Amino acid sequence: SLSIEKKIRYSRPPRLPQIGEAGQLRLRQSRVLLLGVGGLGSPAALYLAAAGVGTLGLADPDTVTLHNLQRQILFREENVGQSKISSATAALLSLNSATQIIPHPAGLTPENAFDLFSAYDLVLDGTDNFPTRYLANDAAHLAHRPLVHGSIFQFTGQVSLFHTASGGPCYRCLFPQMPDPASVPTCEQAGVFGALCGTIGSLMAMEAIKHLTGAGETLQGRLLTLDLLAAQTRTLRLPRNPACPTCGGNSSITGIDSANYHYAGCTTPVSSNAPFSMENPPLEISIEQARDWLASDQPPLLLDVREDDELAICKIAQAVHIPMDDVPARLAELPRDRTILVQCHHGRRSMRVTQFLREKGFLRATNLAGGIDRWAEKVEPGMARY
Repeated sequence: SLSIEKKIRYSRPPRLPQIGEAGQLRLRQSRVLLLGVGGLGSPAALYLAAAGVGTLGLADPDTVTLHNLQRQILFREENVGQSKISSATAALLSLNSATQIIPHPAGLTPENAFDLFSAYDLVLDGTDNFPTRYLANDAAHLAHRPLVHGSIFQFTGQVSLFHTASGGPCYRCLFPQMPDPASVPTCEQAGVFGALCGTIGSLMAMEAIKHLTGAGETLQGRLLTLDLLAAQTRTLRLPRNPACPTCGGNSSITGIDSANYHYAGCTTPVSSNAPFSMENPPLEISIEQARDWLASDQPPLLLDVREDDELAICKIAQAVHIPMDDVPARLAELPRDRTILVQCHHGRRSMRVTQFLREKGFLRATNLAGGIDRWAEKVEPGMARY
């Protein structure tokens, strides 16, 4: 039973007839894994720790940057440059010292996914990229674990709970095949308000609490969508898809294969030592290769395809600037007899431009893996990062 101190601390939730002291005890005995402690993971983690969840696992390989503070409310200005896991751990323990925090600094990978999910009762996916989202979905199905899904785009968001072990659908029932990650704008490109992250993250925490305590009706089999700019919500029925590649009757995904979660320029690091021809470069090169090439006697044309406001923050000295959306109309400005090295913030937009240029006959176009952010990390440490 709860101690006197715990009865005082958690005196409000047990008064709810759907929770009671038994529900509060179930929270204390629960183990929840959070994939990402960013915009969605921050509010979810805070509310789960405050609610008395006994163990929280934090899987996130990133460090805190200045632009995170606008929406990732676990962090403070003094945390910039620190690992997200260490900063999040300190914040959560200062809120509830009885919560056990287990760090997973490698994040979620195809190699650790099944074992990682098997160690927890429930998983919250607060990640912001398709490869990890699909990996989480498949691992949750194979490990028979419920998965709380949340995602955002500009002023809209969606939440659901996927639990195939209890007969519910999975994320692939809704979106069977992973799209090219570069085909959908990220928050970096499209923008986002922190309050939306707080709303969706809080709803994710509530779904976890309902599932763990048995209170109310979860969003299993339903997708809740919110448009906060129009102040509208909708709940869509989400049936299980018998042809789903993960949970369907003849599923093709019976294990974790890293090849199912790979897209060029998004998931696989480029080797800095791999040899390449300057006359016939690969689709993508590493920061180290680009640094040496730009300093050579025959440097490529460095094409920066970021937006004007990004350019005002930082810029590689010899770069020529053409925003991504303007490239098709300005092809005449680009040389066909010279290699073009395309660069953006993280390498996703520039990969799309590189592929487009090759389709238009610029066969020596190549992408800068990791973009200017990795350049700042590896080549110019004093450069401003965002």
